[in-house]
Amino acid sequence: MRVGMLTGGGDCPGLNAVIRAVTKSLIRHGQCEVLGIEDGFQGLMEQVPRVQRLDWQRVSGILHLGGTILGTSNSANPLRDASTLAQVARNLAVLQLDVLVAIGGDGTMSLAHGVAQATGVHCVGVPKTIDNDIAHCERSFGFDTAVTTAAEALRRLESTASSHHRVMIVETMGRHAGWLALEAGLAGAADVILLPEIDYDIEAVAAHCRAREQRQRYTIICMGEGAKARGAGLTVREQVAGSPDPVRLGGVGHVLRTQLQPLLASEVRTTVLGHLQRGGDPTPFDRVLATRFGHHAAQLVVQRRFGQMATLQHGRIGSVPMAEVANVQRTVARGHELVTMARDIGVCLGD
Repeated sequence: MRVGMLTGGGDCPGLNAVIRAVTKSLIRHGQCEVLGIEDGFQGLMEQVPRVQRLDWQRVSGILHLGGTILGTSNSANPLRDASTLAQVARNLAVLQLDVLVAIGGDGTMSLAHGVAQATGVHCVGVPKTIDNDIAHCERSFGFDTAVTTAAEALRRLESTASSHHRVMIVETMGRHAGWLALEAGLAGAADVILLPEIDYDIEAVAAHCRAREQRQRYTIICMGEGAKARGAGLTVREQVAGSPDPVRLGGVGHVLRTQLQPLLASEVRTTVLGHLQRGGDPTPFDRVLATRFGHHAAQLVVQRRFGQMATLQHGRIGSVPMAEVANVQRTVARGHELVTMARDIGVCLGD
């Protein structure tokens, strides 16, 4: 069996661990030939497909490395138009691929599902996102690393906030799901956590900060990039034409600073963590989880259980149909255990 593998969407700690696990499992147990497709679906959209042979030696020594040895793209759209899809189909035929293993988030799963339906190639998915927002998957690899990075940033900023008696705003990634801001905020002892799922009242946030001005004399605010004030829209940084996910969020931390500063005596500063959350080596937890996902994806290939995505539910590795994951996001419910806990320990959620 000839298997192609690609990493789509934004980069994420743990991608190389998946590539390693899929390749070694298929070589050892499936007697498969594995080809790595470069730069996500972009490698299949060009006149000459860009691939590299993945063998035991090529994927050795990459478990702990961040990023992806295959490269990735979050703007390549193989379903963009008929001519692009036809080129992808020709390249799949030229490469003689029996199966395509797609590693990515809900957008990548949607594209892989669409390509499978249009071209007939079999697909298997592996969930990847630092946002932890993939449906039917309670934890995706890369999330633990991003939480660790953001929580450390919060703790470092607390020392300068305390020294200068400031309100420090930290903006995390997460788009429309607040998992990263929520868990990083809790781990980093944030005083205010603002999520995309709960529109914030600026007066409630200001009141919490003013109360802390009288006590601790500083406040740490952790907010997701998709957070917004009541009655306001998302803070859009830019739109990328032709991308399957054209809207790029960012800058809401600066918006909040502008809203808060006139209401407080303390100086308000904003730090946008940005791509720091994506970079660096994966945590040991993510290395193991990514390896588990990759191994299970290889089993799905060998067992010819196509159209499935590896997943983690109730602590166990399993699989769900890719069609049920495509373009569906897992968001934070208002009644979630962590939200309730945050309120009980005195964290302001802006409402």
